[in-house]
Amino acid sequence: MAERSFAREVEDLKLGAGEIFRGEGILAITKALLQSGVSYVGGYQGSPISHLMDVLADARDVLDELGVHFESSASEAAAAAMLSASVMYPVRGAVTWKSTAGTNVASDALSNLSSGGVMGGALIVIGEDYGEGSSIMQERSHAYAMKSQMWLLDPRPNLESVVKAVEDGFELSEASNTPVMLEVRIRTCHVHGQFVAKDNKRPAFSLREAVENPRRDVNRIVLPPAAYAHEKEKLEARWPAAVDFIKARKLNEHFGPAEGEIGIIVQGGMYNNLMRALQYLGLADIYGDTVVPIYVLNVTYPVIEDEVVSFCLGKKAVIMVEEGQPEYIEQTLHTILRRRDIQTKVSGKDVLPLGGEYTAPVLVRGLEKFIETHAAALLGNRPPVPSAATVLADPKVKRLTEVVPPRPAGFCIGCPERPIFAAMKLVEQELGVHHVSADIGCHLFSILPPFNIGATTMGYGLGPASASAFNVPAAKRPISVMGDGGFWHNGLTSSVGNAVFNKQDGVILVVDNFYSAATGGQDILSSRADNPRRLTKNSIVAAVRGIGATWVRQIDHTYSVAKMRDTLKAALTSTEKGPKIIVASSECMLNKQRRIRPLVAKAISDGKRMVRERFGVDEDVCTGDHACMRLSGCPSLSMKETADVLRDDPVAAIDQSCVGCGNCGEVAEAAVLCPSFYRADIISNPTGWDRFLARVRGAVIGALQRRREAQRVEFVPAVEA
Repeated sequence: MAERSFAREVEDLKLGAGEIFRGEGILAITKALLQSGVSYVGGYQGSPISHLMDVLADARDVLDELGVHFESSASEAAAAAMLSASVMYPVRGAVTWKSTAGTNVASDALSNLSSGGVMGGALIVIGEDYGEGSSIMQERSHAYAMKSQMWLLDPRPNLESVVKAVEDGFELSEASNTPVMLEVRIRTCHVHGQFVAKDNKRPAFSLREAVENPRRDVNRIVLPPAAYAHEKEKLEARWPAAVDFIKARKLNEHFGPAEGEIGIIVQGGMYNNLMRALQYLGLADIYGDTVVPIYVLNVTYPVIEDEVVSFCLGKKAVIMVEEGQPEYIEQTLHTILRRRDIQTKVSGKDVLPLGGEYTAPVLVRGLEKFIETHAAALLGNRPPVPSAATVLADPKVKRLTEVVPPRPAGFCIGCPERPIFAAMKLVEQELGVHHVSADIGCHLFSILPPFNIGATTMGYGLGPASASAFNVPAAKRPISVMGDGGFWHNGLTSSVGNAVFNKQDGVILVVDNFYSAATGGQDILSSRADNPRRLTKNSIVAAVRGIGATWVRQIDHTYSVAKMRDTLKAALTSTEKGPKIIVASSECMLNKQRRIRPLVAKAISDGKRMVRERFGVDEDVCTGDHACMRLSGCPSLSMKETADVLRDDPVAAIDQSCVGCGNCGEVAEAAVLCPSFYRADIISNPTGWDRFLARVRGAVIGALQRRREAQRVEFVPAVEA
């Protein structure tokens, strides 16, 4: 097994009643699931919820003792389908994924789940990936809750609140027979804090009992006529039950004075940013005490009409702090107040940005406009507000920007995917530019410099499917790319199977780095390491041949740029019909280094002879052409000035972050660039023979250097008389 170990984090899951849990928000949620008597947990890894999955994967002894079933699902749809166990049986289940990308994939199962309803508590932990730190399209999960009538929790970003939200979520689900979504933003997942732990609970009703005593209720199955009755049940039974529970438990919170000229309504997850903005405006202190009434929506769907009316009555205006677009909650507030003929003005995206992340500086500007309009006297004692422009104008910051170059996202040092796209660029020089359909995963960095490859990306494992429209007679073939994670997630059927079935004539490149690398390096079906809990070493080549692909080539060392180039060229020029599939395999360098470094360090400490490879550039040979960088882009490959007065251009240089993958030299050879690259072997615990060879080599090289130095012609500046 090559996955990263989370043994330390697992210990936190064992804390009992009265002990203090300290750590990250997402780990607190993991602990809260066990405290709530969950029976099963599933999900698909991805930022910002990967730790939940990774820690549970290593917590087998804890889960076995409690009787909790856990598995890493093949996709978000598979995870959502797990929740069907809670439809007929009183078992609590939780699943998790990165949203909204994951919710898109899971939506079919979620629609059926929410239609029939649940008996046991069903909780969906959504890692809301929205804002400047996001890696996906800018969408919100709120629409799914509204569409499928699932309740959406959005707790304040502190550990006590998120743990309480997990416990409340299960109870709300059971009280209303409805699945519940728990939305946690990136900041909530990574916020640090503490809470008083409780004992972990064994499930009140086990999965074994459910399997051995099967139940069936046709009214819970989504088929006519029951499907029509489900809609009526949602509106007339489940919704009122949810509203009653939320009001009785006071899941939404009030802060600040009871009365005021204005008020603020805020999503729970935005509470910390709001309080910081109010602090900058002089309207709150560092302890959270504020002079403005605040209504915190820890439940953002459904909105509780009576609570909204009670908060807005008697106020001149309220502002809805709702991150993202459209303004679902703001529209709901208008509807509630106008139906009751309450004339309190509702502000929101008239003064706040329509979209984008609501950071504290953004909220400061919007709140300032709102308060100046409706309660200007409150701003009489506002302190100076920190400005990003002021920070950027600082001379020290300006000098820093001159030294530190911009660094766009890119492949890691030694990434085995870099030579694949170097080979593709070499083929491009010979055969011309081809349409390339990209996919989700590390390989998507190929769209950026220095490769500039890739025209579209439509979803995880959908790279080849997104090239299917180009299956027409033409002088060139389309190329599509997907990773091994995407291949097993969705690509085998939706992309490769689709291409085989429709006799597509394009080229499909499957990047096999042995892991679901982009989500943290988890093992997958084709991982080559032994995993005692999962079945690995399943061949991608065998899988594609099994569904009918005939032109299949495997490259087991992607760093062989020349071989990659020739195989790509063969695929693009082959006369054989049907999809041409190349499986390009090499271990993810990040995971490889994580795996071998402890082994190497131990071997060195044990006195064993170990050899590490490093590459370098001979600056006397380097011409300063820098073609190696244009076909590599490795962060360890940079430039440095040369002392040679006859040369103006800086030469290539390799720094100490090099991991010895050899890509730069391979690129140089395949592209017929130059012979300036060399390899050096760094030997730890050398033998006597190693030391002897080093002395001989040093003597020979030293003699040659001295001879060259003696023949060097020096130019001495003329001195005027």
